[in-house]
Amino acid sequence: MSAPTPHNAAKPGDIAKTVLMPGDPLRAKYVAETFLKNPVQFNSVRGMLGFTGEYEGTRVSVMGSGMGMPSIGIYSYELFAFYDVDNIIRIGTAGGIHKGLKLRDVVIASGASTNSSYFKQYGLPGYFAPIASFNLLRQSVQAAEENGVRYVVGNVLSSDYFYTDEATDTMAWAKLGVLAVEMESAALYMNAARLGKNGLGIFTISDLLTTGASTTPEERQTSFTAMMEIALKTACRVDSGNAGK
Repeated sequence: MSAPTPHNAAKPGDIAKTVLMPGDPLRAKYVAETFLKNPVQFNSVRGMLGFTGEYEGTRVSVMGSGMGMPSIGIYSYELFAFYDVDNIIRIGTAGGIHKGLKLRDVVIASGASTNSSYFKQYGLPGYFAPIASFNLLRQSVQAAEENGVRYVVGNVLSSDYFYTDEATDTMAWAKLGVLAVEMESAALYMNAARLGKNGLGIFTISDLLTTGASTTPEERQTSFTAMMEIALKTACRVDSGNAGK
């Protein structure tokens, strides 16, 4: 297969080497309109909006992934394999399960545990441990520190379940130090590993499963700018050689 794909109308060259990937396509639109200079929309197939523009002189793209590992699995694979994207930085919300987390804390996911069977496609004689690209991780930590953002680095849970009959299943992961639960990063990390590319997840804590505290849907879509700015600065750091191209 080559570009365009059944899920992405972009032509070769329309997408930058680094793509920020929120789950919500409207968050992608918000990032493009708020942070990018001269953003151009390259995709609207199935409502999955994608844009390319410039941030501090560096060409950057942002595109929605949808919810869950099957969805980000398709979109990230196509970006890596058919659009020559090198880096995908997932920016999303997560539910905190670690007692030390507060609403709006930023979590940078060094690893992504999962209850998914996504890895079974590789026919491995065991279990694969999905981890982030170290370079993206290092650059994002430096960006967070420069911006004075409260952040935590650690493991997250990429869950196949949003609603479950066994609510305690998610909290059990906290016993092993897992910080938060989301639904996509493990597939992104596995696609990146399989294709020799780079993936990272950066999250804003939107809910606390420990206390029931939560933010509003509107806040989740538009107000988590600290996470977005960290991701954009990371894109500039790793992709500065493509500025202006």
